[in-house]
This record gives sequence, C-alpha cells and structure tokens, in this order.
Amino acid sequence: MNRNIVLIGMPGSGKSTVGVLLAKALGYDFLDVDLLIQRREGALLQDILDARGTEGFLDAEERAVRSVSCVRTVVAPGGSAVCREEAARHLRSLGPVVYLRVSLPELERRISNPETRGIAMEPGQTLADVLAFREPLYAKYADLTIDCDSQSLPETVRAVTGRVRDLLRPQTHHS
Repeated sequence: MNRNIVLIGMPGSGKSTVGVLLAKALGYDFLDVDLLIQRREGALLQDILDARGTEGFLDAEERAVRSVSCVRTVVAPGGSAVCREEAARHLRSLGPVVYLRVSLPELERRISNPETRGIAMEPGQTLADVLAFREPLYAKYADLTIDCDSQSLPETVRAVTGRVRDLLRPQTHHS
C-alpha cells in the first residue's frame, strides 16, 4: 500500500487536524501543503496573498502542489488547491481524494478571522462566495465525501479511516 490519501475541503474543514490523526492511525507520513508553500516562498500565506493577490497566491500554491511527490502520506493541501486544474489533477494522481465537507454555518462558526487567515479570497468576497465557487470543484475531484458537520474530530478520523482502507486496496482489473 504505497498510495497516499489527499484531504480536500474548505479552510476550517479540519484537513490538517484530521490529516495528522489519520496519518497516525494508518502509520503514514503527513504533509501540510500550506507549510510547504510557506517554506518554498519564504513568506506566510497571508503575506503572499497581501503582496501578490489571489492569482499570485494560486500560482505559488499550484507550483507547490505540483512539486509534491510522496508515498504512504496523508496530504493536506490548502482549500484553494482545487481552483487550478493542473494542481487538482496532480493531487488525484497521488491517491484517493477525500472531501471533508462542512456546511457554511459550521464554517462560519469555526473561522472567526477569514480576512487574516490566509484564505484565497478576493476583496469583498465572503466565505459563502468562496464555498459556492469551490464546492462543485471539491465534488468533482473527490473520490469520497465525508460530512464533518455533526461529528467530533475523532469521529471524522474514524469515518475517514474506515472508508479509506477500501480505497487504498490495490485496484484489481477484471478483463
């Protein structure tokens, strides 16, 4: 089982937290792509957004995502990684993609500081706008969707772990 697991979803969906716990449960490594971007660019996400705007940030994110090469790793890209098709395709090539879905009311409860949290959004955009744009992309690229609204983090980890083991089994092709 050398395949990776990729977690996608909005900021605040729990990708990093669930990712670390999932990696521990599976005996995998964990890669937070936001930290990779910061290391590659030598700047914090919010500073990249402030200096280069959303498009410049998405360019940096796409470069970072496309540089990822790993095995047996839980990969947690930023919420905007699906906004660039090449980045999203690369994530899919790494292994099964799990969408951690969170409703708008729950996101608003979890994220008190969208303007300073390093979220790729245009001036004047709300979390609702960002979710409306990205939700179809998350659905498009996900192999599996886990609803995270009504569960604790340990429950989410258990749900993902249980469902992901099937996705990680070697694919058998019948001809």
